[in-house]
Amino acid sequence: MVIIAGAGPTGLALACGLRKHGVEVRVVDAADGPATTSRALGVQPRGAEVLARLGALGDLPEKAIRMEALRINGRKRLDLTPMRDAGALIASQTWVEQRLRDRLAELGVAVEWGTPIASVPVRGDDWLVGCDGAHSAVRKIAGISFDGEAVMENFLLRDLHADWDLDRSSMHVYLENGHLTAVFPLPGDDLWRVMSPEGGRWTPGPVGAVDWESTFRIHRRLASAYRRGNVLLAGDAAHIHSPLGGQGMNTGLGDAENLAWKLALVVQGRAAASLLDTYEAERRPVAAKVLGSTTPATRISMGSGRATRLVRGLLFPLLGLPPVQRGLIRFASQLGVRYSGPVGGPRVPAFARVGRWVLAGPATCLEVARERLGDVVHHERAGDTLLVRPDGHLAWRGPSSPERLSAWLNEVLGVPATPRLTTRS
Repeated sequence: MVIIAGAGPTGLALACGLRKHGVEVRVVDAADGPATTSRALGVQPRGAEVLARLGALGDLPEKAIRMEALRINGRKRLDLTPMRDAGALIASQTWVEQRLRDRLAELGVAVEWGTPIASVPVRGDDWLVGCDGAHSAVRKIAGISFDGEAVMENFLLRDLHADWDLDRSSMHVYLENGHLTAVFPLPGDDLWRVMSPEGGRWTPGPVGAVDWESTFRIHRRLASAYRRGNVLLAGDAAHIHSPLGGQGMNTGLGDAENLAWKLALVVQGRAAASLLDTYEAERRPVAAKVLGSTTPATRISMGSGRATRLVRGLLFPLLGLPPVQRGLIRFASQLGVRYSGPVGGPRVPAFARVGRWVLAGPATCLEVARERLGDVVHHERAGDTLLVRPDGHLAWRGPSSPERLSAWLNEVLGVPATPRLTTRS
């Protein structure tokens, strides 16, 4: 049994991924019910791919707003149209969670609301995954430190109604009196998200009703470990950072998918628990890179000191340079994530939407892959054989030799016990 604490995007995605592989799960959350405020907004191409592989993307691309540009003081500075696939979508976190809950219900699991993890009995052979946010109770139970610092005090978010003559396919940034204000269109004719340091309440026009307002401190923190025994962390329980760039929810979705297929193999007895060491090895550097990028960007963008304003004035014009634009888009989309290590490799675009193991090669290699991994999709391919993971990354590439593939699987999975039968949902 896998017990997941937290029914946000990360916990729900993990539960869906495990159920796809036939693993029994419980999802518990201390809250009385689902959140109703928008919170995170950005669904990047990588996040959209994860949702699609889980069968939870649904009509989100049609209902969301597709971002096409970043404008600074009205001037187009960054072209986002090269974003591939679903593009950069503005969609409420509540929408994402609803689609994941619907998918999880199809897979036979309902969230247990009003159930703090402290009230849930955990047996010795259970796995416990903390997807319960920045103040994770699971992380505290495991005794894992959450090191970092505050980046900015009193950051303000508001969802409000306003009749502004602004392009609703763009993100808008304004520099006024030393303060930066960011404005995002939200689905709905006159709904906007406004972000700024609390002292800067400037807006590009008159404001109507405010649907939601929240003030918080921006922190950058990273868990010292993602696993301790049978306890694992994912999403905000493992890393928190500035919302600038819309990376938080997407990084959590990536954690969930990466962990799901590995934990499924371990629970089913197809792999040794040591396979889970690759989860931290692959995902913690991704989070560290996000923290390392968003922290200075936030201080430069949101700071009000004279030196910060000077740096900002020098850097913002560089956004129009093609190499800078390509780098920013590659980072924001998360499609450029590449893993290294025993089971890691680059994303394989041809199989990125399959959501299952893929063996591209001869049928003789397919038999070996299915014996060790279970459900594997087959594609005939000349030349080297490719084994692609359920998250769309290359696991192995080698000669079309069943013996070579078997030897590699023995090495990375360990010699498993007889796999336990599970019912695929």
